[in-house]
Amino acid sequence: MNLLCEIPHPSRRAILVTGGALFAWAYLPRFARAADNRDPRLIVIVLRGALDGLSAVGPVGDPDYAGLHGDIALSLAGPHAALPLDGFFAVNPAMPVFARLFKANQAAVVHAAATGYRERSHFDGQDVLESGFAGPGHVATGWLNRALESLPAGDRVATLGGLAVGPSTPLVIRGAAPVLGWAPQSLPEPQGDLAARVLDLYQHRDPVLAVALQKGLDADRMALDDQMGANAMKPKGGAMKPNGGAMKPKGGLDSAAGMRQAAQGAARLIAADDGPRVAALAFDGWDTHVNEGGATGRLATLLGGLDGAFEEFETGLGERWKDTAVVAITEFGRTAQINGTVGTDHGTGTVVLLAGGAIKGGRVIADWPGLKPAQLYQQRDLAPTSDVRAVLKGLLADQFGLSAAVLGDKVFPESAAVKPMRDLVA
Repeated sequence: MNLLCEIPHPSRRAILVTGGALFAWAYLPRFARAADNRDPRLIVIVLRGALDGLSAVGPVGDPDYAGLHGDIALSLAGPHAALPLDGFFAVNPAMPVFARLFKANQAAVVHAAATGYRERSHFDGQDVLESGFAGPGHVATGWLNRALESLPAGDRVATLGGLAVGPSTPLVIRGAAPVLGWAPQSLPEPQGDLAARVLDLYQHRDPVLAVALQKGLDADRMALDDQMGANAMKPKGGAMKPNGGAMKPKGGLDSAAGMRQAAQGAARLIAADDGPRVAALAFDGWDTHVNEGGATGRLATLLGGLDGAFEEFETGLGERWKDTAVVAITEFGRTAQINGTVGTDHGTGTVVLLAGGAIKGGRVIADWPGLKPAQLYQQRDLAPTSDVRAVLKGLLADQFGLSAAVLGDKVFPESAAVKPMRDLVA
């Protein structure tokens, strides 16, 4: 089990190594719920590799769509029919949970969206997406961490800090604000009573590290112990299996099982009264140049994993789901026309997926640009008509009360012209 805590200047007390696993926890005090009984949470899922928004949420009502997207275009007919959202858009059939949430007004789509970045480099695109700066080259801090830092002193959300899920901390949540890092188990567990013996050692030699280790062990149990909580993690379709009280994914966080497991553990930590209120997860593998597939195939498998993550958050957060917003973002989209290997190349416009009990859902938010040659960006890509930063600003404003001035200056520097998208939260 991997646990690590991000702080500005790592030291001996920032990272604690024991039995092949890393444990650390910045002390986080307990708080009562807000007086108005609202306890907002924000979960950010970064889809690295550039999601094909036209195959995730297809504009089946656009007469030019099927011809451009060819064999991977979604259709409302056939054995793998897309799931209609409204009279124009339909979601990939691999995402029945998202479709259900959409009908329950707990999911929404922002289509034809992009950051301000207009090149097609994965590295630079991800840098811009996660750093929140207008251009690449800023890899020290992320917009989500700066949002935590921008909250008033003593604010519960800021004090409880953030959660980073995965073997490394996503850039989007790196920074000065406290962050708990957790990853599904990938290393051997400590044998016997090693953890207890190390804990005893530090209780005698270094009480601060003893507290950190105890917090880490507690987080480990909270995330993965199938004896804790009513929503215990269980094997699903044989993809995971018990291992000393923990569950190991079959594959990494870019696999369907890995995405689901990451969400399971994260939901436990986020649902706790004294757990983090914001979280970041990064799922790799969305670069689909070859044999992408549409309603079935490689992309559909990935979308099914993302759909499973939405379901695990809904289930694992329990009553906290009603105050939760989940947003899935990617660095850019893919070409509107399929290539010669039945895939798509790096593009521009794509989708932002929103889910959660706090979301004002049941809507596809789109100023649809059209797919005729003259309407495509550089005659090849879905033209962006919405800014991803506007979506993220709107969520931060509605969930945590951050002002447009703070969002435009500190959280997303030099972006005052990009106004927060309103009414995303019910």
